[in-house]
This record gives sequence, structure tokens and C-alpha cells, in this order.
Amino acid sequence: MTDITDLGIAQLRDGVRMGTFSAREVADAFVVKVSKAKALNAFIVETPDHAIAAAKEADAARAAGETLKPLAGVPIGMKDLFATKGVQTTAASHILEGFKPVYESTVSQRLWDAGAGMLGKLNMDQFAMGSSNETSYFGNVISPWRRGGGDNAPLAPGGSSGGSSAAIAARVVPGATGTDTGGSIRQPAAFTGISGIKPTYGRCSRWGVVAFASSLDQAGPMARSVQDCAILLESMAGFDPKDSTSLELAVPKWEANLSGNLRGKKIGIPREYRVDGMPAEIEALWQQGIDWVKDAGAEVVEVSLPHTKYALPAYYIIAPAEASSNLARYDGVRYGLRELAEGQNLQDMYAATRAAGFGEEVKRRILIGTYVLSAGFYDAYYTQAQKVRTLIARDFENAWMECDLLLTPTAPSAAFALGDKGDPLAMYMNDVFTVPSSLAGLPAMSVPGGLDKGGLPLGLQIIGKPLDEQGVLDAALAIEQRAGFTARPDSWW
Repeated sequence: MTDITDLGIAQLRDGVRMGTFSAREVADAFVVKVSKAKALNAFIVETPDHAIAAAKEADAARAAGETLKPLAGVPIGMKDLFATKGVQTTAASHILEGFKPVYESTVSQRLWDAGAGMLGKLNMDQFAMGSSNETSYFGNVISPWRRGGGDNAPLAPGGSSGGSSAAIAARVVPGATGTDTGGSIRQPAAFTGISGIKPTYGRCSRWGVVAFASSLDQAGPMARSVQDCAILLESMAGFDPKDSTSLELAVPKWEANLSGNLRGKKIGIPREYRVDGMPAEIEALWQQGIDWVKDAGAEVVEVSLPHTKYALPAYYIIAPAEASSNLARYDGVRYGLRELAEGQNLQDMYAATRAAGFGEEVKRRILIGTYVLSAGFYDAYYTQAQKVRTLIARDFENAWMECDLLLTPTAPSAAFALGDKGDPLAMYMNDVFTVPSSLAGLPAMSVPGGLDKGGLPLGLQIIGKPLDEQGVLDAALAIEQRAGFTARPDSWW
């Protein structure tokens, strides 16, 4: 008999509806998986009671002959950036350790309303700042993947949603929430051989999500297949009056309309994404992706995004600037950590609390952000970066006159070993292919395309027009169908 934990979200949902197995059996199986996967350090908090309570509700509804909710019988992981009522929410920081919100984020509430249960809060880069999940106060997340050839160095699962990607790839959860500011859903998805979509900015409410960079942050789903991502996204998306950037639009039926047929579609290949020193394997995968979309009926055209080379510098001015503003709220006064010594004044308490509560990468970005917003440098850096952002968005608008979607690699390499990228600039380069679409607020998805010579996953990225999640999902499905990616890590944990 198939192990329940090998099934995806669609199969779990349908199996519970048909009575193939009960929701309680599903929840119990995943709870056991979570408890046995501590070596991955993917969870900060485990919440088996939440998952089991949701399962009991689903089984009771089915026994009573009621229509089941869309995600009845599906337990998921929740990135620790989403506020969960009564359950510790830390953004993987020391400064919020022990903080239990008295409210629920809009995205998590929508998932619970759809019948999903929570297996726990997933580890991440602290305040979502990082590309390797090495900045968490609660320790590194370890990728379930290992490089072939006897090299057992622990690998990065990507960041900042590394707990989500590791848990999904290891079959510990069938799906999870992620957040993407400059690539934090797509890059970890590529590193661990799963799928993940960042929807159009404003599709998913940011209310109750710990803020990093408010004009960039966007929640999205991560799962093992394109269909599973579509299912989760339908429950996560929708207008929220509590979020001023939320789009007042109906949620499309993405799953029902999924099609891998790309006839009539034009897919653009941005020439500026062929960066110097790109590994031959990434180049080969990209060409393979081009062949796959052609096979699915698409016409492939070359396009130009001339300001691409300025995207990373602009992002690493804008995002830290917004972070320095957003993180000013953590002062030790209202919630979280407070460092107060006798005889200290209020300013001393602020300084001591932040010094103890924030990690090195968070401090680095706060300092950069405060610097670029300071009186003497605001126009020289922040204003210029915003102008560049406008030019990058305009590049995409011009590209849409020639094509419907863009196809690129997701990351410039396969997963690297933990500790390999000690230089912050080398780490920031991991976002080179994902940042431009974030700056423009566009929907973008990573889907696994194959393995490198070391047996590690490589991802392809689809970027779409604003609000064209359907087009992105369809192109990702076409690639998924042709790639036939079924590789999975050996269970060493």
C-alpha cells in the first residue's frame, strides 16, 4: 500500500472525500513524520493538536454527509512569518522568542477556514533575510538532499523559506506557505526540487505577516506539484480590507483551468539573464526548458530587459530601507525580548534589546537601510533605486508587447553547502534571476527541471504578466509534464 505521506495535496484531498482513508489517518501519518525529522531542523514549533483537530472536523463532516471544505484532510506547514493565534510566532528571531499573537494572519485564517490543519511553524531565515536559511536564531535548516559522490556536507535548502522547502522535499508536509520578497519562495523551491509560486503583488494579504520590505513581500504556496500550488493559492488569495495593498479582485479557479497546452503562447527568453560564469548545467537546463515549451506548442522569442543588471543593487537598497523602517517596532516596550539593566534609560534599553535580539544579517540590513534613508544620502541612493525600479518595471511592460511569459533559470547554481557563502555579496548573488520580477510585482514560479551532475535539483522559472497566475501555472505544468521530475532525497534523517 502507498505511504500516505507520499501523496500530494490533490491526492490527499480526493482520498479523504472518497473515503479511501480518513483525515485522521492522514494527520497521524504526517505528525509521525514531523516528529522523526528533527535532524532537518525544519520546524521551530510542532502543533500536532491543530492538525488532528482539523482532521477530526473533516471526518465528522464526512460522516454527517456534509460537503467537505476545499482542504479538508490536508495538513500543512506554516512559515514562522505568519501570525498564528496562541502559537509562538518569532520570524526565527530571538527578539520575538516566546511571542504568541492574539490574532491570526489573513492567509493562515483562510487556510484554516478551507479545512487545512497546521503541523507546525516552519524555520526560516531571520525576518526573511537570507538565501540559505543560515540566519535563523533557532539554527540552520538542513536540506534533505545530499550531493552524490560521497560528499555528505550539509546543504542549504535555500532561503528564506528553507524550512518550508526542506519539509516538503523530505515528505514531512505535503505543502506549506512561503513568503517571497526577492525570491524566497522560488530559490528554495529550486534548491530542493519542489514547486513554488510568488503571485502578483497584492493577490495575498500581508496582514498578520511579519513585515520585511512592505512593497515587495508577498505570500505564496510551496508544494510538490504545480496542481498542489494552484489548490493552495486559491485558498490563500483574495481581497482583504485590512491590507491597503490588497487587490480587490475575485480569485480565479486556477486548478480547474490548468492546462499544459501552450499553443498560441509566446514565451520570451531574456538575453540579459545569460550572466557571465553561469554553469554549463544551468545553460543546458534552460535550453531544455525552451525545447519543452516549444513541444507544448509555444513560440519562443528573444527579448531584452536592459536594466536587469541594476536589479540586485536597487533591491539591496530598497529592501533594507523598508526593513529598517519596519523593524523599528521591535524596541522591547510592547512585546518580545526586553533587555533592561538597572540604571538604564529608555534609549539604553532600546539599544540593548536590539543588540541582543537581532542577528548579524538583520543588523547589517538595518544599518544599510538606515544609511540610505539618512538625510545626506536619501537622494543619492534610495531615490535613485526607486527610479531604477521604475525602469525595470518598464522593461517588463515592453517585453509583454512581444511575448506572454518569460522563461529563465531560477537560481545561478544548484544548492551549495552550508557555510560556503560567507561573503554577504556572494550570498546576495543567489537572487540575481528572481529579484527583477519581485521589483516589478509580477507573478513568478519555480518548477523542478532536472538534476545536476552531483544529483541535486535545478529549477526553471516562469514569469508572467500582472495577474496572469493562470498563464504562469500552465507553463509550469507544461514543463512539469515534460521534465517528469520524480527524484527525491534519500531518507538519511
